[in-house]
Amino acid sequence: MSSPRSSPRSLEPKIPTQGVHHITLVGADRQTSIDFWEGLLGMPFVFEQPNLDNPAESHLYFDPGDGRLITIFTDESRTPDPTRTPTDIGCVHHVAFDVSAATFAQVAERLAARGIRHSGPKDRGFMDSIYFEDPLGLLIELACYRFTPPEGYRVADVMLTAHRIRVADGAEAIGALHVAKAIEQLTASRDSLSRDSLSKDAS
Repeated sequence: MSSPRSSPRSLEPKIPTQGVHHITLVGADRQTSIDFWEGLLGMPFVFEQPNLDNPAESHLYFDPGDGRLITIFTDESRTPDPTRTPTDIGCVHHVAFDVSAATFAQVAERLAARGIRHSGPKDRGFMDSIYFEDPLGLLIELACYRFTPPEGYRVADVMLTAHRIRVADGAEAIGALHVAKAIEQLTASRDSLSRDSLSKDAS
């Protein structure tokens, strides 16, 4: 695979990011947001103030579980429209949230109990996913990785290594074997006293 062509702009200093700060969505009325984000997804409602760029709107903040924030602009004059949000170029296709394996096993049942249509569990090889729409037609994914990154590494480290292994294998998508090999590679550099004895006993 050829490398991307360099352009004058690619030689200019980059602006390194350090994670997602927050995601802001356009909501309907205030209670619809509270009922969905806290009432269904269990995200504590932690902060509210006017939208500083449009004081006619309120700005609600929810904690998705990692201390970062999902924020919603609300307006009491707006009513929920469940029509699927646009998926044109430049639009958001879906927003995904991490859940534990124990929680994931309960998701389909709990959505069904509320009468919420969903995709059912989807096997993604390296993770499991389930999809449904919020009251405003935004596609939501709840996902659960099938692995825990080794100590000192992140999910992204495992995925990057697994990708390289997958490409070398000629596989279409990352599977459990690629993830297992990636974790093996990432942990291979850990030191061990056994290496001393192996080197002495080697013939």
